[in-house]
Amino acid sequence: MKEILKTYKFRLEPTKDQIPLLNQHIGHCRFLYNHFLAKNIEKYSNEKKFIFNNEASKSLTALKKEKEYEWLKQVNSQSLQGSLAHLDTALKRFFKKISSFPKFHKKSFGGSFSIPQHLRVEGSEVLIPKFKEGISFVKHREIHGEIRSATVSKTPTNKFFISILTKQNFEELPENEFEVGIDLGIKDFATTSDAETIENPKFLKKSLKKLKFLQRQLAKTLFKNRKRVVRRLKVATQHEKITNHRNDFLHKLSSRLINENQVICLEDLNVKGMVKNHKLAQAIQDVSWSKFVDMLKYKAAWYGRDIVFIDRFFPSSKLCSQCGEKKIDLTLADREWICSSCGALHHRDYNAALNIRNEGLRILTGCGT
Repeated sequence: MKEILKTYKFRLEPTKDQIPLLNQHIGHCRFLYNHFLAKNIEKYSNEKKFIFNNEASKSLTALKKEKEYEWLKQVNSQSLQGSLAHLDTALKRFFKKISSFPKFHKKSFGGSFSIPQHLRVEGSEVLIPKFKEGISFVKHREIHGEIRSATVSKTPTNKFFISILTKQNFEELPENEFEVGIDLGIKDFATTSDAETIENPKFLKKSLKKLKFLQRQLAKTLFKNRKRVVRRLKVATQHEKITNHRNDFLHKLSSRLINENQVICLEDLNVKGMVKNHKLAQAIQDVSWSKFVDMLKYKAAWYGRDIVFIDRFFPSSKLCSQCGEKKIDLTLADREWICSSCGALHHRDYNAALNIRNEGLRILTGCGT
């Protein structure tokens, strides 16, 4: 048994009276985030300094006392503090070169607000500050562990969700003897060292024709036209369907691989660098390697599995998995090749998966395989 943090996400079903207050919380937090982001940009241009969390919290207290911003008192104060903490995290991630400089939040993207304390779940209702009567939610599974915090979010399709963070004891899966190497690709989503080829579902590509039509209809609609709201919603709904299909596929595949294998070996792909190739950027983003790898990481941590990453410059496709001979002149167009040393016939992706597994086991054990 081990202690882990696990999140449960549920669809909220607020009443007509609760929707305006939820929107108010999201709007106030968005305003505060954008307000202090603008202040940071201004201060840096003048003084080469930034406003971090402690200073921003003191400024928020003073801001509430001003008549112009008295309306900030209408929502949960801790949610406003959470918005400043998110901005502080975004700035620190920028300084550590983990992510780009934070951008202003847009109303059309939905939004969210956090609830760090005073959260209770009673049956199929969640009780949070300013909503003492409780908000109904679709409880499709039981919540286990100690509830730590929550985040209420709104999608561009005007749906509300709540993510409840819990701390709980988790039982690891029994160990097994299976190891697998995975070669991720675009033509096929993945090829494993067990000779399994997983087809690329291409959710975006299959929906692209309909999505382009809806986006053209939206682009033709004037901003003052009432149809614009309806057409924007149709575009957002189509994007949501693509995302839901992709997440479902990635969750099922990652869970199956974690259940079946004790060790999973992968290449450390430079996805950020690869998407700079404009010919392949859309296909790479559609296949969503980064999200898949993230799912494998946290599920492996939960269930006691090993994830091994090999160097991104390791020539997995060019090495013969039988004798180790390197084919220097191998090109992307070569899907099959014959080793000049041992005469073995190799399928490019399957051979790469075997080499990834062998190299991953060598790294894990510290010796040859």
